[in-house]
This record gives sequence, C-alpha cells and structure tokens, in this order.
Amino acid sequence: MPPPRLPPPDADLVERREILDANGIARALKRMAYEIVERIGHDGEGIYLVGIRTGGAYLAARLAGLIREQREIPNPTLGAVDITLYRDDVFRGLPKPEIGPTELPESVDGRRVVLVDDVLFTGRTIRAAMDVLADYGRPRAESLAVLVDRGRRELPIQPDFVGVAVQTTATESVRVMLKERGEIDRVVLRERRI
Repeated sequence: MPPPRLPPPDADLVERREILDANGIARALKRMAYEIVERIGHDGEGIYLVGIRTGGAYLAARLAGLIREQREIPNPTLGAVDITLYRDDVFRGLPKPEIGPTELPESVDGRRVVLVDDVLFTGRTIRAAMDVLADYGRPRAESLAVLVDRGRRELPIQPDFVGVAVQTTATESVRVMLKERGEIDRVVLRERRI
C-alpha cells in the first residue's frame, strides 16, 4: 500500500495582502542596483553577483541587467549557488531535496561578492550560501542583497541592500512570485490557517 499523500507544505496558508506588485518589484530592484553600483561598483574590479537558487538567481540576473543599463562600470559577473546540501535541515525538513548546480564562471578569490536572495528570514540560507562560497575560494568581502527582509532572525546576519522590509509574525510567511517561474511578479504576505 503506498504511503498517504501529504498536502503541499503551503496548502494551509492563505494570502493576507500584497506587499509588492510587478511595478513595486521593478522599482525596488532598480533602487538596489543603483545602491550596489554606488557602494561597491567603482572599486575597479567590477561587481560579482551570486544568486541563491532559485529565486535569488533570477533576481541576480535582473540586477545584472539593471547594472548594465547604468553603463558606469563593466558588466557584472553573474553566478549562482545551490545551498541544498549545505542546509542544516537538509535531512530533517526536506523529504526529497532537489539539488541544482552551482555556477561560478570566475573565481571568487579576492573578489567583492554580492549574494542575492529573494527573502531573508532566519539567516540560515545566507549562512549556507556563505559556506558554499568558502568551498570555492575566499572572497575579499561579501555583501547581501535581498528583495524582502521579513525579520525574525535566528543568526546575526543583516542585509546591505534591501528592496522592502516587512515585520512578520511566527504564523506568517512571505512568498515571492516571479515571471521566470511562470508567475506574475508579486510579493505576498501569507498566514497559516488556524
């Protein structure tokens, strides 16, 4: 007899409100791209954007395009990391972990790397991404860019570039929907049904 089918993990979540629509996401990313160029783009070595799969990788690609449009600095280097096997809950919370590729087209040694993710919550994803980078080399410095900072940190990790900050409760979550996944660009706040 096959095991019973469990409902999807977000089946008991209901949408409470929209945090950002497509225009809001575009504005936030444009502002973040300008801030990245202003703060670290003029040091002569260029910008190395590394997205955390999957949402962060899509946002890193968008940021790279926005930085290219500014034409003040050379093309940013674009990479992506998969943190699946670096998560501290990989064998506890993920019944079938899906592993994606880590793609770093240039060495991270001595570079200023900007890690990019869609949502910053506990900080554990970022810690795992930093561990991945450490396995590939020793960056000179690492910065963090996130579209949404939802607070409730468990580790001492803070973003350098933020699209929007939203304080959430323990029963709430933030979902970033992106056109690269076949969705309409939106960021919504959801809450667990009681």
